[in-house]
Amino acid sequence: MNSQLVASLIAVAVILLVGFPVHEFSHALAADRLGDHTARYLGRLSLDPRVHFDPLGAGLLALSALAGGIFVGWAKPTPVNPSNLEGGQRGEAIVAAAGPLSNLTMAALVAVALRAINAFGLLNPYGGQAQDLLWLVLNYLVLINVFLFVFNLLPIPPLDGYKVLLGVVSPRTAWQIRQYEQYGFLLIIVLFLVGAPVISPIGEHIYSFLVGG
Repeated sequence: MNSQLVASLIAVAVILLVGFPVHEFSHALAADRLGDHTARYLGRLSLDPRVHFDPLGAGLLALSALAGGIFVGWAKPTPVNPSNLEGGQRGEAIVAAAGPLSNLTMAALVAVALRAINAFGLLNPYGGQAQDLLWLVLNYLVLINVFLFVFNLLPIPPLDGYKVLLGVVSPRTAWQIRQYEQYGFLLIIVLFLVGAPVISPIGEHIYSFLVGG
């Protein structure tokens, strides 16, 4: 097993234990602050990875690492009752955006660490395989979080980006868009099959901007 594959699988494990819980916790916290306490009552206002684990989403993320393409996956969706939220559709958009923005924040924080390592030479160039592996893991953590940010913000139901879109358009436009919700699953399948040429350049540009490549 080559070092890049090992590093990507380690990064996936970190995402499952930290990244996904932070993503779902961010949804729950935003909803809680806007008046909907559903997630709190159901024990989802938590960073415990066990309460957010989704086998299918976790498996897909692991397969993404093995395939070496774009990284996609998800945790168990955070329960939100939109009728309890302040701001109506706008409040729902804020809750939906909180998750992907947490991925971008995590990517930026790790990228800062990578930039510091470069700037101050914190890794010994002769440090051997352990230091090389650490470097690769940090890079994959940035890359995976960036791809999760891009993927989740796509305006396709039931992704977060769809709810963000509904919150920023007029009520009439939102009503018209909702007529196509039934095709969401089909669109996601198409995305998995042919979406890499669209998602990859966006993710790679954001990654390069963050790490300074």
